[in-house]
Amino acid sequence: MAPRARSRTASRTRGSAGFATVLALALAATVATADVQALPTARQAPRAKAAGVSYDPRLAPYYRQHLDWHTCGKPAARPTGSTSAGAGAGAGMRMARERGFACATVRVPLDYADPGGAEVPLAVARKPASGPGGRLGSLLLNPGGPGGSAVDFLTGYAGEHYPEAVRARYDLVGVDPRGVGHSAPVRCLDGPAMDRWAATDLTPDDAAETAALRRSFHAFADACRSRTGKLLGHVSTAEAARDLDIVRAVLGERRLDYVGASYGTYLGATYAELFPYRVGRMVLDGAMDPSIDSRRLNLDQTAGFETAFRAFLRDCARREDCPLPAAEPAANRALAAFLTALDRAPLRTDDGKRRLSEAQATTGIIAALYTEAAWPALRRALGEASGKDKDGTTLLSMSDAYYERDADGQYAPLMAANAAVNCLDAPPAFTGPAAVRAALPAFEKASPVFGRALAWTALNCADWPHPATGTPHRVTAAGAPPIVVVGTTRDPATPYRWARSLAAQLTSGHLLTYEGDGHTAYNRGSTCIDTTLTTYLLTGTPPAPRTTCH
Repeated sequence: MAPRARSRTASRTRGSAGFATVLALALAATVATADVQALPTARQAPRAKAAGVSYDPRLAPYYRQHLDWHTCGKPAARPTGSTSAGAGAGAGMRMARERGFACATVRVPLDYADPGGAEVPLAVARKPASGPGGRLGSLLLNPGGPGGSAVDFLTGYAGEHYPEAVRARYDLVGVDPRGVGHSAPVRCLDGPAMDRWAATDLTPDDAAETAALRRSFHAFADACRSRTGKLLGHVSTAEAARDLDIVRAVLGERRLDYVGASYGTYLGATYAELFPYRVGRMVLDGAMDPSIDSRRLNLDQTAGFETAFRAFLRDCARREDCPLPAAEPAANRALAAFLTALDRAPLRTDDGKRRLSEAQATTGIIAALYTEAAWPALRRALGEASGKDKDGTTLLSMSDAYYERDADGQYAPLMAANAAVNCLDAPPAFTGPAAVRAALPAFEKASPVFGRALAWTALNCADWPHPATGTPHRVTAAGAPPIVVVGTTRDPATPYRWARSLAAQLTSGHLLTYEGDGHTAYNRGSTCIDTTLTTYLLTGTPPAPRTTCH
């Protein structure tokens, strides 16, 4: 678990231009309205109910709605009769960076138990198949989070840099889940308050500091409640998965073809559980394990970041500019001493209003562990901060990029949505400080450097204004066609063991292993991974058992 986040993918970020770019690269005609057969039929209704979704004819208008495609960045008219629970998806939409993108708004019910009530507008972007070759359909992409914008991921990266063979045969589609990005985003703290929140001490040394941290979490949650309203209680992954089925239908597709990364694997697995008969070709890259509770999830991620940090140290020891001792125990001690010193005296930065705190330095370091491409920047940042100049500017920019803070001091809604979704999806890891203190030995054993901060961070859902609506459970998706689950052996955010577990849970799961570093594997430089997954997406043929790429 990264600071204040459950599972973050290295999707496109804003902030420091250089670091954000490194992190990012680690990452038309109107569609006919869906016909009646795109809905679950009466014959299919028993299967839907068995999967946890009861057929509700009141949803028919949502499944049959028509999409008004328009140039991205130009808002479309508000859907007739909409009683949206949030701002329209067109408002504030960025102009797509490349030509050929179209955007639209899909209406979904705020509450599936009351489809006739308020609605939520979902932002959808599409890049039509470029050819040559016959069009295979729509391929929905989710870059993770929870809280990462699929629309921004598509228009800012995937639409031009996804494998050419996939772009040729599929319409690439990004849908921001409810409460995320351009889809009525969850709102919490404003920019200055977020600055203070991001700098809050995550390693309290006494009762006063513990109380201050608890107040920070409570203030964040209270701001989310007051600024977001009713939507805050309806941003669960289960609801987002049901939204995906409506999107599938209005795109005119009988099955959902999907690539999800990091948290996107949890969203995809949830869809497969609810709608196994609607699954098409599905890739779950950097998989989460839906069967584990929040405490275990956070502990596993803590161990995952320790694994990634050790890989960084081994590489760092071979570099002339490595600012840490070559031996691992000595390097751990040196970094721990550096962070402890920051706890006492934050470092100056080029931002005259902000200094680098221990919490922000920890966030910046962990952010760089998501991809080995960021390791040179991390060496430089640690050298600047621990050297004679004691300059925390680069580490602060890394923290800002992770939190998606722009140069004007404004934050994208990523972290707000991240907390909102996570706190609904499962009961909190800890209910109070005493439970955290009891767990500290296990977390510090998992990571001597990061364990303490990551344990306290897991207290963030204890004061959430809405109780969890989900519980950890195994997902089998019986009846679904082959689903490919991808695991990277030294993935920091979604440990490899999670991919093995999810692939084993899924009745039709096929595990594909990448022996390497970094978070997720597809389209990150491995010819073996890219060829295997592209072949599956184009032909439906999954990898052979025990396939391992390097």
